[in-house]
Amino acid sequence: MSCHLGFYGETKLVTAKHSLATAIRTVRKARGLSQEAFSDVSSRTYMSTLERDLKSPTIHKLTELCEVMEVHPLTLLTLAYAGDDTHKADELLALVQQELKEIAENGLA
Repeated sequence: MSCHLGFYGETKLVTAKHSLATAIRTVRKARGLSQEAFSDVSSRTYMSTLERDLKSPTIHKLTELCEVMEVHPLTLLTLAYAGDDTHKADELLALVQQELKEIAENGLA
């Protein structure tokens, strides 16, 4: 999974070390949750298709899943892009903070 993002006239290739599917499975297991634990927001079959990267959740569904796992959606997305590389996660989060600051300074937030 990758996307090309253009920043300030240059193009950066942002590659997910793990996919969102892997991140969902990793957090679910780290929290000791079964796929059935999501029954209030999703079926076990749907969770399985997400974890096998056969479907992608909407932002609303991602939020519901994160509520069950008790993590912020940005935590899950960071894991999807950085995997377990804490240095890469720190760099990614610093980039996001800088972009948010620039957006706020330009009066767009």
